[in-house]
Amino acid sequence: MSKAGARLTAIGEVDEANSALGLAIAELPEGHRLSSSLLRIQNELFDLGADLATPGEMEGALRILPSQVARLEDEIDAMNEGLAPLTSFILPGGSRAVAALHLARAVTRRAERATVALAAAEPVGEAVVAYLNRLSDHLFVASRVVAAEGGGDVLWVPGATRT
Repeated sequence: MSKAGARLTAIGEVDEANSALGLAIAELPEGHRLSSSLLRIQNELFDLGADLATPGEMEGALRILPSQVARLEDEIDAMNEGLAPLTSFILPGGSRAVAALHLARAVTRRAERATVALAAAEPVGEAVVAYLNRLSDHLFVASRVVAAEGGGDVLWVPGATRT
């Protein structure tokens, strides 16, 4: 397997997303209500990397399951319940924890794009792309939860610096 191949690129992008998520977790206050969920997701990202590393059918291969994708969706819904509706795009900042969650979200989106490119050419576990897609949304909503605890989202003001 080539180090420059699509499969290793996708695995590397997932590893980087996991590292960015680790940074975000480290920026959260100790015992934060999202910490256990995000730590579980870190473990699942290692599972996802194993899924990507084992193409095709292999008995006993570790696979991401549709139930894991559904759990992310349920957590997104639960986190969204307490948030105000969006009225603008959000800037990735406000606090170190919020910025780190946005960074993890953006890196996860890149991992998703790399995995979609891989899936166009080679076999990929059926729930892998869906998991990465839902995870980036999960991290976006998590960033909003943390922002709300610290005063709210930093909103984009279109053309604010035009003269």
